Amino acid sequence: MNDSEYVTAFAPASIGNVCVGHDMLGLAIAGAGDRVSARKIVGSGVTIKEVRGLDGEIHAELSIDVTQNTASLAAAALWREAGESGGVELIVHKGIPLQSGMGSSAASAVAGAVAANALLESPLDKDALLPFALIGEEFASGGLHADNVAPSLVGGLVLCPTVFLPAMIRLPIPSGICSVLLHPALEVNTAESRSGLASSYSMEQWLNQQGYLAGFIAGCASSDIDLIGQSLRDVIIEPQRAASVPCFAAVKAAAMEAGALGCSLSGSGPSIFALCKEEVAVDMASTMEKSCRAAGYECQSWISPLDVPGATVERSA
Repeated sequence: MNDSEYVTAFAPASIGNVCVGHDMLGLAIAGAGDRVSARKIVGSGVTIKEVRGLDGEIHAELSIDVTQNTASLAAAALWREAGESGGVELIVHKGIPLQSGMGSSAASAVAGAVAANALLESPLDKDALLPFALIGEEFASGGLHADNVAPSLVGGLVLCPTVFLPAMIRLPIPSGICSVLLHPALEVNTAESRSGLASSYSMEQWLNQQGYLAGFIAGCASSDIDLIGQSLRDVIIEPQRAASVPCFAAVKAAAMEAGALGCSLSGSGPSIFALCKEEVAVDMASTMEKSCRAAGYECQSWISPLDVPGATVERSA
């Protein structure tokens, strides 16, 4: 079999939590993502031929053990459920840094599910792939949450509380706003970060955070930029995680001074995102990068509209 027999799926990176919606609100971003190529083979089950990194070389940290890779876990779950004959061989192409707060494990899981789905005799609708991608993401992050998987799969801004899964709610895209995502040269382990979170909060904290989430959703529905800016606050999770990203306070302060509607950690970090008006996005990215480098960390950034498409099949057999 040759490369032309592979199906290749792309899944974009994502911003988890989007500040106000811990574990239940996610946003797809442009310019970064993972690819998984899949083909049918003789045999049964799912195997991984190779995992390649950002440099195109064999990945130094990720193995081809199918029980340890989110792409293969998602693809295998789908293949078993479909009862398809034969086996599947995967090639994983990582385009997102590990432990980056950019939905790296989620993007691989989504791309794995989408690629395997394209090989089925009767492929499922994209929304129906969420439970399979979540199997991979749950393994990597240590919890069942869809705030990275859902936007990577379907694109845009997605509300996906655990109590509603596997249903997802695509939120209206407010006009005139975009995201800026900054990735410092740091790593934060998501599973470890989650395990360190407090298990109880005050009624005041809970009510305030629920109010901010409601205000943000209402602001998106009405394209009320002022309300969105008033609502982009996290009084529960961000204070617990901020210290794990040494440059966060400086980058956030610089972003807010430059006119960001809000700025917070993406997922558990170390990536930092801001939402801002489209006309200031380029300057916002530059300001955040300068602040990060001044704090002693190299970085890169991405500017994205809020309606970034979800996972796609780029090439089919």
